[in-house]
Amino acid sequence: MKIILGIDPGSRRTGFGIIRATLQRTEFVASGCIRIDSEDFPAKLAEIFHGISQIIDDYAPDEMAIESVFMAKNASSALKLGQARGAAIVAGVAKHLPVFEYAARAVKQAIVGKGSADKNQVQHMVTALLNLSAKPQSDAADALAIALCHVHHQQTRIRLLQHTAQSKAALMSISP
Repeated sequence: MKIILGIDPGSRRTGFGIIRATLQRTEFVASGCIRIDSEDFPAKLAEIFHGISQIIDDYAPDEMAIESVFMAKNASSALKLGQARGAAIVAGVAKHLPVFEYAARAVKQAIVGKGSADKNQVQHMVTALLNLSAKPQSDAADALAIALCHVHHQQTRIRLLQHTAQSKAALMSISP
């Protein structure tokens, strides 16, 4: 079983979600938010780095998945989000985790079936897919959705590789 850490980066709240997955099933481990208290932006980035580092120490994930940068209407907000992402990514890389990035639309498409899904739809589907008794907080639900998206992509990749290997073996057995 692999343990996947999903991250929804933010400069005020960074959501995290941890799931355990095999090809047959996926289960909830933990989720929550790192609430950033600092006013000074470099200190905020340090809080994100240390918070993610602590989560990695506590749960020992095998891989990390994070939302990729999107273009916001406000350039300053996009830059801050990018820096928050960077702090989270560096925390993962410093702990020797492979880091995978997914666009928000790809995450929503994988979880809800619609790339333009809203936060309530994502929360609802995360709750259903992980059989949770209550909806997780929005940022935590987004982080769990990112982890689930990663699992879905990895499972699909494994199945395609298996199918390709089977097809090659079948072709080899009928070749003269």
